Amino acid sequence: MRILIVEDDPDLAELVALGLRNESYAVDLAATCQEAEEALGTTAYDVACFDLSLPDGDGLDLVRRLGRDPGLHRPRRTLVLTARDAVADRVAGLDAGADDYLVKPFHFTELVARLRALGRRGDDHGSILRFGELTLDLTAHRVWRSDVELALTSREYAMLRYFMQRPGATLSAEDLLEHVWDAHANPFTASVRVILSRLRRKLGDPPLIVTITNVGYRLGRPPS
Repeated sequence: MRILIVEDDPDLAELVALGLRNESYAVDLAATCQEAEEALGTTAYDVACFDLSLPDGDGLDLVRRLGRDPGLHRPRRTLVLTARDAVADRVAGLDAGADDYLVKPFHFTELVARLRALGRRGDDHGSILRFGELTLDLTAHRVWRSDVELALTSREYAMLRYFMQRPGATLSAEDLLEHVWDAHANPFTASVRVILSRLRRKLGDPPLIVTITNVGYRLGRPPS
């Protein structure tokens, strides 16, 4: 899952980003409306978290524009993350199109739980993902094949999570780079192939990630 944090407090932004990266999320930061617009103009985020009081405008105006500005990629989900705690502010945020609203100061664990919930919204699964012999616990960050727990790195876990949230979908290397890596990633897809090779090896046999020639990769057993 790739997340955009729009926050003008650099210490808070870096603290949240560090914590989310430790939770295997790819995170980009924007400190102003302009920086957020630039990021949203080039990247389709899974979740965007908006502070409202930004140096060059109101983040709520940007939330409202997401649904109607063709120059902006609308994130799958949006979360308002602000110190404005009045009921009227919460109502305004949700009416503007936000999917959730969290007031500062907040506990980091609650933020992560809300992001997990936003990631699940509209899906049929809960906090446990299953695909054949594979089981992935979104809350505990643990993965098993059959009864054997797999020791995955943060990036391997994030890649497998992305596959398991899209069972049967063919994902290109560019798709994986866009949603599993952040803006600081190597722009070349070789890094995707390296992590994918390691993940396949750890998943064991028979292989569960199939290469679709000249298209990408799919989670599923190869045809017999």
